[in-house]
Amino acid sequence: MEVLFVSHKYPPTTGGMEKQSYELVVGMRKWCTVHELIYKGIGSRLSFFLALGKNIRHLINQHPNIKLIHFNDALIASYYLLCCRFNPHIKHTVTIHGLDVVFPSFLYRKFILPKLNRFDLIVAVSKATAQAAQSVGIATGKLRVISNGVDEKIPKHKFSLNFHDDFQARYRLDIRGKQLLVAMGRPVKRKGFSWFVERVMPHLQHDYLLLFIGPFHWKATKQERFFKFLPPFFRNKLALFLGAATDEPKLRQLLSKPEIRKRAKHLGRLPFDEILNILYHASAFIMPNIEVEGDMEGFGLVCLEAALCGTTVFASHTGGISDAVKHGKNGYLLPSEQAEEWITTLNEFMKKPSDEEKKTASVNYTKRHFGWKKMVKAYYEAFLGLVE
Repeated sequence: MEVLFVSHKYPPTTGGMEKQSYELVVGMRKWCTVHELIYKGIGSRLSFFLALGKNIRHLINQHPNIKLIHFNDALIASYYLLCCRFNPHIKHTVTIHGLDVVFPSFLYRKFILPKLNRFDLIVAVSKATAQAAQSVGIATGKLRVISNGVDEKIPKHKFSLNFHDDFQARYRLDIRGKQLLVAMGRPVKRKGFSWFVERVMPHLQHDYLLLFIGPFHWKATKQERFFKFLPPFFRNKLALFLGAATDEPKLRQLLSKPEIRKRAKHLGRLPFDEILNILYHASAFIMPNIEVEGDMEGFGLVCLEAALCGTTVFASHTGGISDAVKHGKNGYLLPSEQAEEWITTLNEFMKKPSDEEKKTASVNYTKRHFGWKKMVKAYYEAFLGLVE
């Protein structure tokens, strides 16, 4: 079987969609002949889109045994349907992630997304994403849920034996005796970072330090300043489309307060090895997502990475997070935006952090149920069912 993968979400850009796209393309090489039409940060993204139809036709002519084209998100798949020549002799599939389904545009959801029903298979990364797709007219018979994976080798990582000394040397922070809480990701509103700092942190009673990891700017960016001049209606849509750090201004303001600065630090972007070391030595990983109209968390990949490090995971029961976190198995699901529940649960946990037996059980559960290899095999079997 020969498959053409088409994606504009791919490394070196970082994020859950990029990681999933990379692992799918690389992993599928074990199962079939892979051809790529992928934007990897070279040249203009606009030029990539404008030449999409021509380049797809060129690759199909060059490799006439291509039987299936897979698009890695609804945006690029929709563009293909609207602006390129649809090839009825080849099977077409697409992965939908969340935001690419719930994006708050009436025209997009009413008239463009339903056109994906022309595709032979629509893979949703979570049950929540599949339900969102059904609500905008995607045919149930075309949908299949295949959960994202996670790097199964994480538990074998060589975690630092001198973590506290290394951490103090690098960040000038003495964390001995403190319980580390970790939150990770871009500061977009749905992540709930500023909500947690404002509503939950002041009521936590133990000696702890909250570490934020991910892209962060301590000064307003050009994009942030530009957005201030836009009407709210247009600004909100553009921010979602561009993945703008909509929670960053408020989080920046909160982290500058003396009383919060003692308890929370933003470490910015970090290498993956360093992230794993921090997670391994942390008491808990938190993902306090909140409901934001027109946005959703399609999956909870970072929760799986934390669980494989043996870190106790506390996450909001919203969006596709509940496909990654199974309550009491590899983490705990808490109601979104219910501050009292979060405060009570975390205070109780910090009295007596998770023991080694529970950590081992969480790691083993995650290893059994998730993995990039499992995800790739599920895609391969779905593709094979279409072309045979």
